[in-house]
Amino acid sequence: MAKNFKDLSEQEILALAISSEETDARVYADFAAGLKADYPATAQIFKEMEAEEDEHRRELIEEYRRRFGEHIPLIRREDVKGFVHRKPVWLIRPLGIKTVRRQAEIMETETRRFYERAAGKVSDASTRKLLGDLAEAERKHVTLADNLQQEYLTPEVEAQEEKAHRRLFVLQIVQPGLAGLMDGSVSTLAPVFAAAFATHNSHAALLVGLAASVGAGISMAFAEAASDDGSLTGRGKPLLRGVVCGLMTTAGGIGHTLPYLIPDFRTATAIAVVIVAIELLLISWIRKRFMDTPFLRAAFQVIVGGVLVFLVGIWIGSS
Repeated sequence: MAKNFKDLSEQEILALAISSEETDARVYADFAAGLKADYPATAQIFKEMEAEEDEHRRELIEEYRRRFGEHIPLIRREDVKGFVHRKPVWLIRPLGIKTVRRQAEIMETETRRFYERAAGKVSDASTRKLLGDLAEAERKHVTLADNLQQEYLTPEVEAQEEKAHRRLFVLQIVQPGLAGLMDGSVSTLAPVFAAAFATHNSHAALLVGLAASVGAGISMAFAEAASDDGSLTGRGKPLLRGVVCGLMTTAGGIGHTLPYLIPDFRTATAIAVVIVAIELLLISWIRKRFMDTPFLRAAFQVIVGGVLVFLVGIWIGSS
């Protein structure tokens, strides 16, 4: 059962401080290791912050030995009420640079508050001074991070890290989402318009479109999630990619299916055709924006394929 902070003895406070500094140092080391490949400059910042935490831990151990001897009981954050539960973002691969920086800021703020409360609770002058100094050091960590950022994160490095961040976003979100959107928008054209022109019934086209969209979404989600685990390609968690791909596939198909909620077949079809054109132009823009494909080339590739599938659907439905 967790213990209230106010009930901790001075010995337990020092033991908790030692454990906390060790944990923070290891977290910063994990941050550095996780960021090294894609964000080497930011990784160096966290290496410096790891060294700072190790020095704090050394000072605390010396103070503990002076007062209480060699044995240091294991008291962790989770053993004391009032500490913020930290999400294990350092276990996520690949790490997001913005998430890591935000987590580091939260860590420093929490640790500073802990030292301020601890300093007001102890009576030993030397321990009280040390805890007060550490609280001030944690407060200055923001300045340290800023100084290290100025030293390591030059405009050129920041541009490189932003490029790396964009590359990861494209790999983990844009690519599976675009694959799903293209599949949903194009592959469902044939069954939707075949059903529409075969029956001239909006309700029938709607049911076929919904079935094709949802079915394609499920299929693409499993296919993307099973394609690779992301450990070698850097494409991130397969579950996330699968969800993104599946949802975008379904969205791509449902876009030109929903107009068939309109009972009048001709009106629904006219609106569906307009939506198809918008979908294909959107896909072309995404390919230009994130995949560096010239817009005219992307539009030609996507629109030609989409028109062919569209015509096949009409031809089969009218035969």
